[in-house]
Amino acid sequence: MSEEMKNVSADAGKLAAYIERIERLEEERRELGADVREVFAEAKGDGYDVKVMRQILRLRKMTAADRAEAEYLRDEYKKLLGIAE
Repeated sequence: MSEEMKNVSADAGKLAAYIERIERLEEERRELGADVREVFAEAKGDGYDVKVMRQILRLRKMTAADRAEAEYLRDEYKKLLGIAE
């Protein structure tokens, strides 16, 4: 077998391994998504507002500075639109 054929064969094996890993990870992601939906459904059944929970999750991912900026801008936009409290 020529050196080029060995390289192609090795590359094919490596490529197949990457594809299989990606497929497994995508399946895990689908399963996790289903788990997250179940948790939201459970919380909704307990009377929690899922929309607000999603907003809280987004806020928790932000830094304190980013949260403060977003809140400031939201308040300014509300003032401009005449819907400030």
